[in-house]
Amino acid sequence: MNEWERLRRQAERYKQQYPPGKRIMLLAMGADPCPVESDMRGTVQCVDDIGTVHCVFDNGRELGLIPGEDRFRGLTESELEEEHITVHEETVDHVMSM
Repeated sequence: MNEWERLRRQAERYKQQYPPGKRIMLLAMGADPCPVESDMRGTVQCVDDIGTVHCVFDNGRELGLIPGEDRFRGLTESELEEEHITVHEETVDHVMSM
């Protein structure tokens, strides 16, 4: 297998592992001059054909993560449930304060 085919297959694996809408947590960034803070959560927008995982982070930043250079992971089921409960509580609090 040549290098291009290896990279294409790798990008396809990332596309399956991180589909649009998948929630992730950034663990650490590589040598980015203006990094997103560690432990920031975000939502995958897409994975491009070279395997860059493009995300919108909860702090409003949009950035492409490079597997192998940046460290990140998908959120666990319990973390997703926790987010859902927190969003629901914030919505209820907002409605009650109106």
